[in-house]
Amino acid sequence: MSIDPGWPVAVALVALLALAVAAHRVNGYGLERSAVVAALRAIAQLGVAALLITVVVDHLWLSVLLVGVMFALGVLTTSRRVEAPASWPAAALAMAAGVVPVLVVVLATGTIPPEGIAIIPVAGIIVGNAMTAHTLVGRRAFAALRDEHAQYEAALSLGLLPAQAIREVVHRRAPEALLPGLDQVKTTGVVTLPGAFIGVMLGGGSPVQAATAQVLVLFGIMAAQTVTVGVAERLVAARRLVPADLRSALVD
Repeated sequence: MSIDPGWPVAVALVALLALAVAAHRVNGYGLERSAVVAALRAIAQLGVAALLITVVVDHLWLSVLLVGVMFALGVLTTSRRVEAPASWPAAALAMAAGVVPVLVVVLATGTIPPEGIAIIPVAGIIVGNAMTAHTLVGRRAFAALRDEHAQYEAALSLGLLPAQAIREVVHRRAPEALLPGLDQVKTTGVVTLPGAFIGVMLGGGSPVQAATAQVLVLFGIMAAQTVTVGVAERLVAARRLVPADLRSALVD
C-alpha cells in the first residue's frame, strides 16, 4: 500500500485543515492563523526533507550530516520554546546525552544497518522525542522556579546550596515531562498504532516486522527521553540551562 500525491490527497489535506481552523474558531482559541502557517510550513519542510533524503540516503556520511542538521534544529527549537536561547549549548548537551547512547546501541547491536535509509528515520524519531521531553521539563521547571521562588529562598536560608535548593523545587516536576512518552509505550497496540508500525506496514512489511520496529523505537524513545530529562534537570540546577530572568533571580 502507498499514498501517492495527487488530487485525493490535496482534497483531504484542505478538508482536514479547514476542520482544524473551524475548531479553533468555534472554541475561541484564536490560533487559526497559527494553524494555517504551521500546515504550510509542514508541507514545505516535508517536501524539502523528501528531496534531501532522496539525495543523501545512498551516502552514509551525507546521511549522518543530515541527522546532525536535524539535531541542531531540534536544539534551536527547544531552546526558544523554553525561552532560554542563550542556553542552547546546555540544551544540546542534554539532548545529546539522551540521543547518542540510543543510536550507539541500535547500531552496535546490528539492530539497524549503518545505512542512510535506516539511520535517518530512526535518528529523526529519537531526536524529535528528546526535543519534546526537553521542552516539557524546561517549561515545567522554569514555571515552578518562578512560582515558588520563596521556597527556593527558604531552602537557601536553611543552608542548602543553590543547586540543592533549585532541585528541591524542580525535581518533582521533572517526571511530568516523561508521562506522555510512558503513556505512548503503555497504550501502543491498544489505543494507538504509532508511526513506525504504520510506516513498515505501508512499506510492505509484515505485522511482525512492524511490531518489532515499533517496539525498538519506543524503547529508544523511552531511554532517550529519560536521560535527556535527567541531564536537563541537573543543568537547570547548575544554572547552566535557565532563561535570562531566572539567571539573575537564582543568586547565591
